[in-house]
Amino acid sequence: MAGAHVVLPTGTVTGARVTVDGARIAAVTTGPGDAPEGEVLDVGGHWLVPGFVDLHNHGGGGASFSGSAEEALKAIRTHRRHGTTTLVASTVTDTLDVLARQAGLLSELAEQGDLAGIHFEGPFISPCRKGAHSEALLRHPDPADVRALIDAARGRARMVTLATELPGGLDAVRLLAEHGVIAAVGHTDATYEQTVEAIEAGATVATHLFNAMPVLGHRAPGPIAALLEDERVTVELINDGVHLHPAALELAFRHAGPGRVAFITDAMDAAGTGDGHYMLGPLEVEVSDGVARLVEGGSIAGSTLTQDRAFKRAVTVDRIPVQDVVAALSANPARLLGVDDRVGSLEPGKDADLVLLDENFDLKGVMRRGGWVVPPQLG
Repeated sequence: MAGAHVVLPTGTVTGARVTVDGARIAAVTTGPGDAPEGEVLDVGGHWLVPGFVDLHNHGGGGASFSGSAEEALKAIRTHRRHGTTTLVASTVTDTLDVLARQAGLLSELAEQGDLAGIHFEGPFISPCRKGAHSEALLRHPDPADVRALIDAARGRARMVTLATELPGGLDAVRLLAEHGVIAAVGHTDATYEQTVEAIEAGATVATHLFNAMPVLGHRAPGPIAALLEDERVTVELINDGVHLHPAALELAFRHAGPGRVAFITDAMDAAGTGDGHYMLGPLEVEVSDGVARLVEGGSIAGSTLTQDRAFKRAVTVDRIPVQDVVAALSANPARLLGVDDRVGSLEPGKDADLVLLDENFDLKGVMRRGGWVVPPQLG
């Protein structure tokens, strides 16, 4: 592929050439060089960026990660068509037995290479900040229960969201850190001081910062201040124009810096489909004008976001530099997951996971491991 604005770890280069050999990137040429062998695709005037990496995703295409393997694959394919070439499947609060069975199913998909791992969002969260989770199924983060879910995931657990102020919370964070699983602070009613304790114990992610946690106060700064100020913490942001005011997004980027932000979708079944009636775990959800809310209570219930829309909004509405948006959608989450040796940037030897965007930042092609998921649309 030649002629595009190619976003590399060192910056954006116009007219660079990316050579793909099989499933890998064989070379990235930024200056004059010998003409490559084989077919050359002229993508002049377009943007070529790394495939997106989504840390937090519950489903899409009318299917969820709480159902069958076929449903999970349908959700995966939906998000691939929107540029997410590396995806972590997120569960929703349920009984430990149900979650363990789901972990077993999802771990098989991870072993096949369809998923990058499993994220348990709940049941170890605060009833005060439960959002779209069933309060009847919530429980304290007893380390033994946390360990049971890790074991059920057969080495494929990547992240657990928990309210670390609950009984057992700090011990659970330490347990997760010892087993190489990301401890994420979220759906929490913690104070600033309690959140600092959690970070010291090993928590490294803020689950959808600002959402499902106390607001930032001038006398009681709460978890937001603690999570933003610590260089060890990556903050998730849902950039759909619903979950966050643009000023909150700008605050996070300014304070955390572009190296500590990860855009996520927190998508549910309706992502990539349309309005209607859906289920999020055991809870009924109504989607209207693209916004998902619980039928009972009206709480926002995940999103209908896809990462290509998050990219376009970040550049065209929020005016974030393209290089920083690429970091938030690809490089930062890949590094957090420990897969940045394979994905997250356009470099020789890495997977040929590419997203092609036009001058308006609309998606025009998706390649995953050297094969076109969405063939290039250059007309």
